[in-house]
Amino acid sequence: MPPAKKEVRPSSRQGRARTPAFVKNVRGVKNWKEVSGWLEWRGIEDIECITPDQAGIARGKMMPSNKFTSNTSLALPSAPFMMTISGAYPENGNGFAYPEDDGDLKLLPDLSTLSVVPWEDDPTAQVICDLVHQDGRNVEFTPRNVLRRVVAAYDKLGLKPVVAPEIEFYLVRKNPDPDYPLTPPVGRSGRAIGGGAGYSIAGVNEFDELIDDIYHFSDSQGLEIDTLIHEEGAGQLEINLRHGDPVKLADQVFLFKRTIREAALKHETYATFMAKPMQGQPGSAMHIHQSIVDAKTGRNVFSNEDGSESDAFFNFIGGMQRHVPSSLVMFAPYVNSYRRLTQAASAPVNTKWGYDNRTTAFRVPRSDPGARRVENRIPSSDANPYLALAASLACGLIGMNKKIKPDDPIVTTANEDKIDLPRGLLEAVDLFESDEDLRDALGGSFVSTYAAIKRAEFETFMEVISPWEREFLLLNV
Repeated sequence: MPPAKKEVRPSSRQGRARTPAFVKNVRGVKNWKEVSGWLEWRGIEDIECITPDQAGIARGKMMPSNKFTSNTSLALPSAPFMMTISGAYPENGNGFAYPEDDGDLKLLPDLSTLSVVPWEDDPTAQVICDLVHQDGRNVEFTPRNVLRRVVAAYDKLGLKPVVAPEIEFYLVRKNPDPDYPLTPPVGRSGRAIGGGAGYSIAGVNEFDELIDDIYHFSDSQGLEIDTLIHEEGAGQLEINLRHGDPVKLADQVFLFKRTIREAALKHETYATFMAKPMQGQPGSAMHIHQSIVDAKTGRNVFSNEDGSESDAFFNFIGGMQRHVPSSLVMFAPYVNSYRRLTQAASAPVNTKWGYDNRTTAFRVPRSDPGARRVENRIPSSDANPYLALAASLACGLIGMNKKIKPDDPIVTTANEDKIDLPRGLLEAVDLFESDEDLRDALGGSFVSTYAAIKRAEFETFMEVISPWEREFLLLNV
């Protein structure tokens, strides 16, 4: 934990000295001049320079704080951003090829994200970095830059997206052997947690000490939790974040996932963001609330002056209806993700929309005109937050630019109809690659790289024999 703050002594000439603004900031500084003071005040010894890879895993380097402030050039090879979740690499083909001049990429720290790492024994800080080429160009295929590209497209139109993610996850018993199914944890009552505890305060209280650590770790990093609830699954929780800028909110989800895992490990428990970790239990989603405001006036462009829905609102929904199936691989990135997207899992499996209808893919919550928004309920919690936000906002922007009209809203149960989405990873990848509007919005280099990674991951999955195959095929075929 960071040491106690140093005493600020009064000055005889100026009265009591004012505490520098950077000292008060839990998270981030404005410029490099403030970095040394921020680190020294907290007694920081080490810095984690991190950036999300395609899976949302933190990649980067750790260094002593004095080296961080000495104008040291930070670099990483491009290979980790072309790596599958299992650590393998895709083959060249289908438009993907490794760069011939595979030189290092430069890490540029975003100082606004500088924060402490509260679970480390030695005083440690972390900073999220952007990736650029040696000549300063953005690296197109890295997740943070993909999201920045989409936000920049809105900025050119004088618009500003506002988002609020909701992340579901499970607490499960420690399970070092992947051959055994995951099981619910034991709470403070001493009994294994059961399902059907949606919005149960008693269910949350089962993990009081762990949740206290989540809040403590979050406060130390300047991460803002809006609400926390117990979901329907056994040991399934949901954290809602306050609305804000897409890149900042993606940063928060990125750090929240690290935070929640570390808090769980402290209590001898796993926290998992798998889309479907346990058979017979609900899947975990990352719902995304989205609105668009005029950058100059701050007015919500989804509402007209009289409070009615605007054309931009309907076109945004139309774009999502048309293009979310093609971008599903960014919302449901793994084979396991598609186990959640079934009718039996109570997840949206359609491209319908409706007012306050949770069975649709795109829900419009009850609100006043100034807070009118569209909730994308398709993404699963295993999605990289940068890529899920980029895809969702890109689909809406395409709809606004091309004036795509949506279907009529649904007022009945929608997730019992036919499934409108790709049923598996390979089908989703094929649709993703063939959508030229998405390719323009996200960048051709990213689309080719991401598709190659997903195909490679599917091939490694096909090497594994499942319990279902041994159960029903071993003696029957």
